Amino acid sequence: MSEITLYYWPTPNGWKTSIALEEFGLPYRVELIDIGAGDQRTDAYLAVSPNGRIPAITDPDGPDGQPISIFESGAILQYLARKTGSFGGATERARTEVDQWLMWQMGGVGPMAGQAHHFLKYAPEDIAYAKDRYRGEVARLYGVLDRRLADREYVAGDDYTIADMAIYPWASLWEGQEQTLDDKPHLARWLETVAARPAVKTGTGLHLDKRKAFQKDADAQDRLFQRKG
Repeated sequence: MSEITLYYWPTPNGWKTSIALEEFGLPYRVELIDIGAGDQRTDAYLAVSPNGRIPAITDPDGPDGQPISIFESGAILQYLARKTGSFGGATERARTEVDQWLMWQMGGVGPMAGQAHHFLKYAPEDIAYAKDRYRGEVARLYGVLDRRLADREYVAGDDYTIADMAIYPWASLWEGQEQTLDDKPHLARWLETVAARPAVKTGTGLHLDKRKAFQKDADAQDRLFQRKG
């Protein structure tokens, strides 16, 4: 089986795909896209990912045996689940459960937690309204997730799926989003369960040093957020 190319940087969205590739046991190689240096805006990368965001993949063994490039982490997860026939739900009802929680992550947790991170950590101005707005919305979403997990082991039911792979990277950063798990015991249990998976440890540990360096590099942050001309 040919190697998939993973265009990656160690962010929650990047972790979704690195975790998935590890869970699926698919061979892959990493091409780092340094978002602090602006690699995501190059013509070469935009040809793979038109939206100029990570992650993306190129699979030499795509549909009908032809190469394919895919951007958007949710689309990548769905593609890999179909390709391998695993982690996507065994029945139509199960697949629907997986898909709706994957979309919930893509449309809710990711954008809201991302904005919370930005305004709490990186915004050049202290905007109390924005901090309160996104911190509160993340709290609401994690409340939804906690209630969902009250009577099932994983987000979509009894089986671990791409929905868990998508949600975990963002939810694992709850402390940086200024959240609490004191009133969310089911979410806390789920986080511990997912974190213990070997593929999750490997996927989130991939080039983690780059993430730590970025968090200390004000110039890289300026370039990423285009805070200066």
